[in-house]
Amino acid sequence: MRFMLWLVDHPLVFFVATLALLFAAAELGARARIRGHKLTDAERAEFDLVRAAMFTLFGLLVGFAITMAVSRFDLRKSYEEAEANAIGTENLRLDFLSPETASAARALLKAYAEKRIVFYTELDAERLARNEIETAATQKALWEAIVPAAKKEPTPIMGLTVSGMNDVLNSQGYTLSVFRNRLPVEVWMLLTVTAVACNFLIGFGAERLSPATHAVLPLAAALAFLLISDVEGPRNGLVRVHPVNIEDAARAIGVN
Repeated sequence: MRFMLWLVDHPLVFFVATLALLFAAAELGARARIRGHKLTDAERAEFDLVRAAMFTLFGLLVGFAITMAVSRFDLRKSYEEAEANAIGTENLRLDFLSPETASAARALLKAYAEKRIVFYTELDAERLARNEIETAATQKALWEAIVPAAKKEPTPIMGLTVSGMNDVLNSQGYTLSVFRNRLPVEVWMLLTVTAVACNFLIGFGAERLSPATHAVLPLAAALAFLLISDVEGPRNGLVRVHPVNIEDAARAIGVN
């Protein structure tokens, strides 16, 4: 299980490993055909039916997995936008505070936005862990920066500022949740087993298997797996969510 998760988090390695595995499955099927008995017409008809059903199932599973991967990618984009909106809104609501308190809170809010940018762009696990600790500390400082003013003047307008800061802090948790929401490893196992079975059937059922024909399904399946793992993975692929909206919000915060 852990090895499969590691492969999924490294799409190019996953592509090479999958391609080799599927090539081997097709070759094994071809060898089984050569050494086994020749299929009769009745057996060939049954075999073709089973092979067509397996290919249909594999196509449905790939489409299902791609849909799940894209939905997770869209969620990450939506929550990045929500984070930026929360930061931008709170930046405006800080005008309700005294100039000194607002200036200090804005400095912290800008630092917080920069740490959120690091969360989206950094790939090193150690730096990400350190950024997570710093983010939690900045969140605490942000809350403590507005609490005294809110206690001193518990007005509806001050409540908007507190509510806005609460949205800023909550949005980080929502984003972290969708980043952790991955395709279940059981889905990957089912996809892999089905792809291996389909390639075995290709090799077993072909009267003659040219190198070009041999390569078509393994390559297509491996590319599909590469696409799914790249889109579904939040960090290690080429397709990632870039925090363009949070970068805009950070630039818009003016610290006096």
